[in-house]
Amino acid sequence: MSIVLQAVTKRFTSAGTPAVADVSFEAPRGAITAVLGPSGAGKSTVLRIVAGLEVPDSGKVLIDGEDCARVPVQKRGVGLVFQHYALFRHMTVRENVAFGLSVRHVSRKEIAARVLELLQLVQLEHLADRYPAQLSGGQRQRIAFARALAVRPRVLLLDEPFGALDASVRRELRDWLEQLHAGMGVTTLLVTHDQEEALELAEHVVLMFDGRIAQSGPPGEVYDHPASPMVASFLGGANLLTAPVFSGRADFGAVEVPAPDSARDGELLQVFVRPHDLKLRRVRGKHPGLAVARIERVKRIGGYVRISLALPGGESLTVESPRSEIDELGVAAGEPVLVDLRAARPFTEPAPH
Repeated sequence: MSIVLQAVTKRFTSAGTPAVADVSFEAPRGAITAVLGPSGAGKSTVLRIVAGLEVPDSGKVLIDGEDCARVPVQKRGVGLVFQHYALFRHMTVRENVAFGLSVRHVSRKEIAARVLELLQLVQLEHLADRYPAQLSGGQRQRIAFARALAVRPRVLLLDEPFGALDASVRRELRDWLEQLHAGMGVTTLLVTHDQEEALELAEHVVLMFDGRIAQSGPPGEVYDHPASPMVASFLGGANLLTAPVFSGRADFGAVEVPAPDSARDGELLQVFVRPHDLKLRRVRGKHPGLAVARIERVKRIGGYVRISLALPGGESLTVESPRSEIDELGVAAGEPVLVDLRAARPFTEPAPH
């Protein structure tokens, strides 16, 4: 089943700014699509519209080709998993998983078989008679997945499903979800603000800001070819630099970057470079093609080091390198250093004046 949104707009007040505006994208059949963006971007509103919990003011919501924009939630065939589990505290694990089947008047024999199948799938059959309060956060979320899958949904909708869990459990459940999805192949829409989660799990990424889609595509394409400075900054924390174009090139501190054919002399060209693509060297002798910078801060974070640099023109750069490389380099705050900017890449359009 594919999910297609066509020009979907939703306002919560008649005169207010739309929560989502003219949103169009396709979540490919059988894949995990991540709707990614900062808080307030409109991600959860999109998911609630797909689920049927909100009705769009305009636009279409196609599930397997059928426009479901005004179809009641119970008739859409969707499974929902929320951040805070939403399990019934007074019901056992078995009863929670069976709930959706019970209200559909499925036979007891079928319910028992389906519940056992799902508890085995999420590897928690030994906890069937416990209550949610007796489970860990990760176990509760697995039960929430089992309950969502019990009714054999056409699509699975996940709203920040790991947001309430600590970092180690999130990583564990991401691995588990990836394996679960590989075995089931149900079309899945994952709402998250966690770019690592989106890049690791999704086969398609939809990046949103301020209720609109900024870019969508395979995660590698969105990461390597960001459509705008906003996308580059959010996805991977890219460094952004700006310089005027002359004779088809822009000079970034001893490094010249070719400008797009559309750029005219005097226009500003903005380039991006990821922190992990920057290489540092000690200042020794001549240094053609390398920019001189001053180290402002050095932060050691586990196995890597984050370094803040200041270029002569006042621009700031962030560098992330393996700890072993920085230890071998032997540099400290306040010292000059050479930085290789040759990995800098321009955006398609010139920056505004």
